[in-house]
Amino acid sequence: MANLVNIESVGKAYGTRTLLDGVSLGLAEGDRVGVVGRNGGGKSTLLKLLAKTEQPDSGRVVHSGNTHLVVVGQHDELDPAASIRDQLLGGRPEHEWAGQPQIRDVLTGLFGGIDAPGFAQGLDTLVGPLSGGERRRIALAKALIEPDASDLLILLDEPTNHLDVEGIAWLAGHLRQRRSALFVVTHDRWFLDEVCDWTWEVAGGRVHAYEGGYSAFILARAERARIAESDWDRKQNLLRKELAWLRRGAPARTSKPRFRIDAANALIATEPPVRDQAELARFASARLGRTVYELEDVTYRVGEGDEQRTLLERITWQLGPGERVGLVGVNGAGKTSLMRLLTGVVKPAGGRVVTGVTVKPAVLSQEITEIDPTLKVLKAVEEIKTSIDLGKGREMTASQLLERFGFAGEKQWTPVGDLSGGERRRLQLLRLLMGEPNVLLLDEPTNDLDIDTLQALEDLLDGWPGSMLVVSHDRYFLERATDRIVALLGDGSLRMLPGGVDEYLKRRATVRAAETATAATAAAVTANANPAASSAKDQRAAQKELTRIERRLDRISSLEKDLHDKMAASASDYEKVAELDGKLRELTEERERLEEEWLTLAG
Repeated sequence: MANLVNIESVGKAYGTRTLLDGVSLGLAEGDRVGVVGRNGGGKSTLLKLLAKTEQPDSGRVVHSGNTHLVVVGQHDELDPAASIRDQLLGGRPEHEWAGQPQIRDVLTGLFGGIDAPGFAQGLDTLVGPLSGGERRRIALAKALIEPDASDLLILLDEPTNHLDVEGIAWLAGHLRQRRSALFVVTHDRWFLDEVCDWTWEVAGGRVHAYEGGYSAFILARAERARIAESDWDRKQNLLRKELAWLRRGAPARTSKPRFRIDAANALIATEPPVRDQAELARFASARLGRTVYELEDVTYRVGEGDEQRTLLERITWQLGPGERVGLVGVNGAGKTSLMRLLTGVVKPAGGRVVTGVTVKPAVLSQEITEIDPTLKVLKAVEEIKTSIDLGKGREMTASQLLERFGFAGEKQWTPVGDLSGGERRRLQLLRLLMGEPNVLLLDEPTNDLDIDTLQALEDLLDGWPGSMLVVSHDRYFLERATDRIVALLGDGSLRMLPGGVDEYLKRRATVRAAETATAATAAAVTANANPAASSAKDQRAAQKELTRIERRLDRISSLEKDLHDKMAASASDYEKVAELDGKLRELTEERERLEEEWLTLAG
């Protein structure tokens, strides 16, 4: 196959810092290349050179005559005064584009439907006021609706940022089905394994190419570390630990990457499991006692008046000592709100939250907390603590921990104000860990962290004796760092998922299919009742309300059954039966009211 782009002896530097030094590589038709490396190491610069939005200091970048490029950088170039329709479809009439399967697939995958029901005015919504995540989806859609062709090269810089687990799974599936070549800069290791046939590592001014996805890259990197014998004890053990997890904990990952399975098995033959769960549970119980967090019949609402929404409805759940739980869910389902309830930042509308007396929580939020910009990096960590106890007599100083997280040598004496966003995120995380909490509440901890830092974090957490709740769209991190998954599906309930993220995606697919069927029924009913007054906006509003009512009616049926069971079990306790009967009457009244509303909307 012919090369679409050739990089010949390319060099690129900024000031005294050389990012690329004499690099020669090629991208052929159908190649799917994932690019990894440390923050600031030159990954985005390489993408810009390929796209010719930047010029090399030496060497050259050559595009073949028929090559067509589409680029989605970290910062979009959308017109704020234009509508989504204008940005994506350029004024083409609906009958022309709505029948094209690729366009329908992209709009449904990224926006929830071809009329973009997640936006206030659908496709006619103006781009300007939208959030960064919404603009990101529009930029991706604009690139992906390009006709699929073997001479097309798609260049994506951190495409999974702002996407939820469901959106990332859709994007991976969509890209796998395309014929076009792909060059993607990402720290999402699950995405790399799912999509890429080659992995390029940008490090030390060079680009090292490995056949296969992230799993293949890890094996090759471990072998390279063994041959070079550089930093043997720390790096080799960490890489072998990750290989052991990839082979034992996620066997499905080894089917696609083409690497030497026998070599991997030999390398990890004596490697123990990544975590001794029984020992960690004993340590955690000693530090935390029997109770960490317990939710008892908790309801939580946001908004006022007609805009009020119930995010959590009568939830009973607990986080025990030593438990490591991953939390997934649709955007806006209440994941961050659940964390805020646990820490007491907000109060429930009903029920109660019980916190263990020995709980010492640490919360990593999505926002980067402000640190005095004049402080040196080392001093910013030492003002929390000068050393950290890792258990079993192990101790690590602030300087050693900084080095482990990529702040080596002179970098420790850099003013905080001179750090990049990713480096500040790393520093925020380090300061959190230096406080030696016994409960970690992590909200999107992988944001802005490169793969080396993620490995170091996972390695540190493997021996950390405490309870942990992680909200993340990074599927790899969730599966690697936690032991079980729970989900908020948007209906107010919290559900255990024995099948992990795969089970979550199956449940979401079922929900979407039901919503589609309900929407079609509601649209037909509304149109038949009053064809003249029927509009796309009215239909969207009606189908959303019908779906909401049906979900609540299903929930009420389940609650009524539970109450009947409890009443039967408490037949000899008059006061308990009376209390349960009162709750049952309230549910009955609510059900009857909702059924009337449903009939009104459907009629």
